[in-house]
Amino acid sequence: MSSHAAHAPIDHHHDHTTSTGIPNKKLLMWTFLASDCMFFGMLIATHLVYRLHPPPGAPAPQDVFDIELTSFSTFILLMSSLMMALAVNAIQKGNLKSMRWSLLTTILFGAIFLWCQVYEFDHFVKDRNFTLTNSLFGSTFYTLTGTHGLHVAIGVLWLIMMYVRSFQPVDTAKDRTWFLRNVLHVAAVIGVVLCAMFAVLNLVHVIQAGTGAGAFFSGSAGLLIGLAVSTAASLYFARPRGPVAFGESNAIDVESMGLYWHFVDIVWIVIFTAVYLLEYV
Repeated sequence: MSSHAAHAPIDHHHDHTTSTGIPNKKLLMWTFLASDCMFFGMLIATHLVYRLHPPPGAPAPQDVFDIELTSFSTFILLMSSLMMALAVNAIQKGNLKSMRWSLLTTILFGAIFLWCQVYEFDHFVKDRNFTLTNSLFGSTFYTLTGTHGLHVAIGVLWLIMMYVRSFQPVDTAKDRTWFLRNVLHVAAVIGVVLCAMFAVLNLVHVIQAGTGAGAFFSGSAGLLIGLAVSTAASLYFARPRGPVAFGESNAIDVESMGLYWHFVDIVWIVIFTAVYLLEYV
């Protein structure tokens, strides 16, 4: 773990070396989020306009949406914001172990949300014949929700990289394999997320088809092996190796990532209300 030697308290909210008093990393993130807010505003407005003029024969949204599943995924994403806040609070107090567990939980919740979206899209296309090209509503729906899903995927990747970064050793000159080890660690965690997502997706399809456990294990053998190998590799790379170059001074990096994650969650609340709930009013 990082050293907890006595030092002056770190002000995590102000930086007196900048002209604004705001840390440059945080100011840069706020600037990016402001531009992204306008981008999502345009997509949401476009969807709301086109939903008022559905083409003849277009499926009714109430007949397409699975509001229970979407409500569940929304709850999971909101809980991920709580875990992200706990991760920021933990690193500001120098509690590296708690930060890592909070980041891992946030990654898990983000992956569950992405799985729900992949399952939803697959269900819409195969069972409801609701595609990107068969109606304006479908075009704006998939563009808006798909863009948000991409933002969540980028956030999950960023979370994984931040988690792995927390294992970087203090003396990289003596540990020349640290960079390769961290790259493999990132790959292993991504492998766990992807294999788990698609294995669960296959399990749901098997349950719906009623073909039994044998069909699941035969059809998902590669995914299950990949999941086991990736999990073992992740645990191996996460084992303690001495002092690390990550601590309370890196809180601004975690907080900037937290700003992005909270923004993605807030945008989804707006999308969930404007795209899904509005159709049931």
